[in-house]
Amino acid sequence: MEKLRTYSGKNVNPEKARPYANHHQFLIIGGGTAGITTAAQLKKKLNKPDIAVIEPSDVHYYQPMWTFNGAGVFHKEKSKKLMKDIMPDDVAWIKDYVVAFHPEQNIVETECGAFYSYEYLVVAPGIQIDWDSIPGLAENIGTKGICSIYSYNQVDYVYECIKNMKKGRALFTQPNTKFKCGGAPQKIMYLSTDSWKNEGILNGIDVKFTSAGSVIFGVTEIAEALQPVIKRYGIDVKLLHNLKEIKADERIAVYDIMKDGKPADEVEIEYDMLHVTPPMSSPDFIKNSPLADSEGWVDVDKHSLQHKKYPNVFSLGDAGSTPNAKTGAAVRKQAPVVTGNLVSLHVKGKIDENLSYDGYGSCPLITGYNKLILAEFNYESKMTPSFPFNQAIERRSMYHMKRDWLPMIYWQGMLKGRA
Repeated sequence: MEKLRTYSGKNVNPEKARPYANHHQFLIIGGGTAGITTAAQLKKKLNKPDIAVIEPSDVHYYQPMWTFNGAGVFHKEKSKKLMKDIMPDDVAWIKDYVVAFHPEQNIVETECGAFYSYEYLVVAPGIQIDWDSIPGLAENIGTKGICSIYSYNQVDYVYECIKNMKKGRALFTQPNTKFKCGGAPQKIMYLSTDSWKNEGILNGIDVKFTSAGSVIFGVTEIAEALQPVIKRYGIDVKLLHNLKEIKADERIAVYDIMKDGKPADEVEIEYDMLHVTPPMSSPDFIKNSPLADSEGWVDVDKHSLQHKKYPNVFSLGDAGSTPNAKTGAAVRKQAPVVTGNLVSLHVKGKIDENLSYDGYGSCPLITGYNKLILAEFNYESKMTPSFPFNQAIERRSMYHMKRDWLPMIYWQGMLKGRA
């Protein structure tokens, strides 16, 4: 059997699509971390399963590396591979965009007018970055000191801003929406400040962390461990500050001051460098579908990851409604639950009650060059450490794990269905 198959179906109305739709046993939406890991694990657990992945992109990115790319540790090319090279063998790759779900008929509709029917559906398209939701951001990103590690195309400018900053004010933002890699806004800030500290210019730079949240980190032990880091770099933490507009020509950031979840006041802060973590949301084609909950995420049980209305539909990764941190590490724990439940549903007609996702998330908080605090936690924001030592202490060994070992585990482990 050839490694990849690409095709498109017939352009028919969805209510008449079933006789004409291309059919697959397992249909996976998204060729990111969650989608590829799920496909690889299903192949290992079943004998010659019929799996298809709908993914429009030609390139797959290891996005956790973008923090290092923005800080000049690695060149950004190291973060990407061609989709054709990471797609599991004998998995059909449908290179198209999903535009609609018809779960009552077990059918997915794509942009080119094709219809695909399925026995089981896995929805894992990731999260949508809403660059346009902040006036002044989309049209000015990559210029006038406005940068972000949340775009492959922008990480070079992040490093340029860090290196060009000699004095003035640097702002680092965190939005009031859910967003991927909850520690990333702080990681790039700590790497920036450590760089300036090593150059001997940090005293001339006013560093402010502006977060819409009410705490520096959601896990108490980690929040406490970060206080000496913040003090070391002289960072001014501004909580309940939600970036709502950028006046790029004037280099002014406009914030809502939040109270009880709503804007209560407004403040303008001048800057020389502005690193933006953009607002994010569920992809529009999920928001507008029968699969979505009231907030637009795929409505799944937080432990089984099975859809609450459609039992042959599962979701994992950033698009799901589970209230965990949106991290690649979460996918590593979610994928065995999803694939195990799919196999059980396929063989026994019911999910495996012994399989349960506990909300595990991991945030390797880079606190400087050669320094890292490893936060691992569950739904209850309780620490769930993997190592027999205090992970709330900055360690060089954990920095090298993040920089050198995790990329290898990702490419050769997770995406191969091994971890």
